[in-house]
Amino acid sequence: MALLELDGLTKRYGGITAVNGVGMRVEAGEVRAVIGPNGAGKTSLFHLITGVVVATSGEVRFDGRSLSGMSSYQRCQAGLSRTFQLTSLFPEMSARENCRVAAQARLGRRWQPWGGAGVFREASARGDEALERLGLTEIAGRPAGLLSHGDQRLLEVAMALAQRPRVLLLDEPTQGLSVEETLTAVETLAGLLADGTLTVLLVEHDMEVVFRLAQKITVMHRGTVIADDIPSVVKQDAAVQAAYLGGYA
Repeated sequence: MALLELDGLTKRYGGITAVNGVGMRVEAGEVRAVIGPNGAGKTSLFHLITGVVVATSGEVRFDGRSLSGMSSYQRCQAGLSRTFQLTSLFPEMSARENCRVAAQARLGRRWQPWGGAGVFREASARGDEALERLGLTEIAGRPAGLLSHGDQRLLEVAMALAQRPRVLLLDEPTQGLSVEETLTAVETLAGLLADGTLTVLLVEHDMEVVFRLAQKITVMHRGTVIADDIPSVVKQDAAVQAAYLGGYA
């Protein structure tokens, strides 16, 4: 059984179909990239998986359990965490506080009228661990709004990681980064994923990043999956070359 399964996932907005009957099976420990031209439906697919928007039809199953009817908050509690195209941080709070708040959001005991200090300590420990794994410990005390754009993007990954997800969805983690920042981010992410314990879905336009990180690639075009295979096979797919890859093939 795949850890994450999509079956006929569809989203329509009036006469526009943003996602059209997408099926996908993601195994535990897999790093899969979802690529395609602008408007292909990649971010819409992430919204459907994480419950940001409600599917018109189809189903998302996580570890054999249907997520239909579950809110984005409930899906996070179940073990799905994500980042967004536009960086979403608390700019006046430190990097450490951002990670602590993110970790605390998933702890089931956070609303209890007693034991608050224990919850705070556990959330802080999880946040510090995530910062260390992303190489951000030295800047943990700085306000998030004053960090470089590259560090802000990595901080958002750390916040998602602090929730200890079983599946991590990264929506264009290198968007807006310089060449040097992209290289740093990719090497950091590669180190994070090296042990195979984290399952990742990655939306990314930079094909060098995709081919560096992904074990499998799903290609979308006009809301539909047109290819789904290992990178070497996807590179040679004529439909993919025509729709997206061009000179990368």
